Amino acid sequence: MTDQPIQKMTGAEALVSTLADHGVKACFANPGTSEMHLVTALDHEPRIKSVLCLFEGVATGAADGHARVTGDPAMTLLHLGAGYLNGGANIHNARRAWTPMINVIGDHAVPHQRYDAPLTSDIIGMAGPNSNWIKSADKVSTAGEMAAEAWEASFGPVPGPVSLVLPADTAWLEGGKPGKARVRPTLRKPDDARMEAAAAAVKSASKPVIIISGTALTEAGIAQAARVKAAGVRVLTDTFFARQARGAGRFIPDRMQYFAEGAMTDLEGSDLMLIAGTQVPVAFFSYPGKPSVLVPEGCTPMMLGGPESDSAAILEALADALGAKEAADVAALEMPGLPSGDLNAMTVAASIVRHMPEGTFVSDDGVSNGLPCFLMTQRARPHEWMMLTGGAIGQGMPLALGASLAAPDRKTLCISGDGAGMYTNQALWSMAREGANVVNVVFVNHSYRILNIEMARTGAGNPGPVAQDLLGLGHPEIDWVKLSEAQGVPAVNATNAEEFDAALERAFAADGPQLIAAHVPAR
Repeated sequence: MTDQPIQKMTGAEALVSTLADHGVKACFANPGTSEMHLVTALDHEPRIKSVLCLFEGVATGAADGHARVTGDPAMTLLHLGAGYLNGGANIHNARRAWTPMINVIGDHAVPHQRYDAPLTSDIIGMAGPNSNWIKSADKVSTAGEMAAEAWEASFGPVPGPVSLVLPADTAWLEGGKPGKARVRPTLRKPDDARMEAAAAAVKSASKPVIIISGTALTEAGIAQAARVKAAGVRVLTDTFFARQARGAGRFIPDRMQYFAEGAMTDLEGSDLMLIAGTQVPVAFFSYPGKPSVLVPEGCTPMMLGGPESDSAAILEALADALGAKEAADVAALEMPGLPSGDLNAMTVAASIVRHMPEGTFVSDDGVSNGLPCFLMTQRARPHEWMMLTGGAIGQGMPLALGASLAAPDRKTLCISGDGAGMYTNQALWSMAREGANVVNVVFVNHSYRILNIEMARTGAGNPGPVAQDLLGLGHPEIDWVKLSEAQGVPAVNATNAEEFDAALERAFAADGPQLIAAHVPAR
């Protein structure tokens, strides 16, 4: 009897198999020459579903969406520093959503790096600011162990994207070995003393509020938020959050307003601001004569736990400390009638409420038209709403792609502006290739409408011809139906409320991806 040969493992195989051992189930990839051995390793790893994306911003946004649905990090495969930069905007959004994500970035072979080849770049310097953890596996013996370390680091101390650089020679050389199994870090539990102090502060306050995000926005967390509201504390979510359980049968928290002056007016008179699962609110931008920190004068902020904490558990502990016995009212199902007439955000929203199936994931990149859809769906069938957390538009379609592949038996609705959609419309191609159950609604107003609003708010003056050209998308007009069909996604135009309602009903009933170009006025 002869001994069985020892199976040799490359660095790429060690990295990929280690991530699979730790439960990574998806890789969104745009590989290049330096990543060919990683591609081969993925070919041999059936536990990870590999999805080709035609642009790195699609890959990173899809990994974000996949993780928001599953709670586990997905892997991206990016080609050197240039590939990382192409995907950087949606990595930024993922970091602001506190989404675990493992970005594997190929690099030149270590001996080749000294020669400053055309694609050579400082990947650590580029990716470091947007990575909670970053290392380069410069030796084949370290690739597996660094993969395990990266997986662990994606969960904390604060969850978020991590980056693992893999030089080409590390990938192709044999001598790799799997990394040691790591235990998944957990979110920080409530501090009993802090909860008692918070309860005492609430009881002595005249108008307390609490700002929530994270696990507080899960179905279980929202139920605890209703108890806190019943105990006399006004509950608000962040303006933008990663995911919220919404719809009939669930408590409706208020939401922090986007514009600074609106938020300050809304919070006027509040004398205690508790924070759970997020940070003290700040204005999205600076404006002349307007505040940056959104805490009213005379209001004391009190941190119960940041994004590293289990905010649902914080709400439960706070409700217990307040002696809350009952919960605030929950939303009742409300179905609007058939909308008619002009197509606008309100009539689009009414149709969404009418036809959106229970359990739908909504990816909101609707910009100026997104708010009416958000408000009108509060009493729709139960669903999950995912938002643009970092403000870098172009997240909607990639996020929807990743969410749909994470939950293929549920519908995903993507609400996008036409300007936002043009950043990453390549996601449509991947949706078609994968048969993703995504209904895309693109608000076509031929304008960066939100920037027209911001032009007036910043005091930059009335837009002249050059400024108007820089904010308009109408010359030439983008044909979203042709753009979508060219990438394999069936599409239709809708120019009035009745057309849109019928199109949306058909889209939700169909299998695979669909797109509706909703032509709305730019005013």
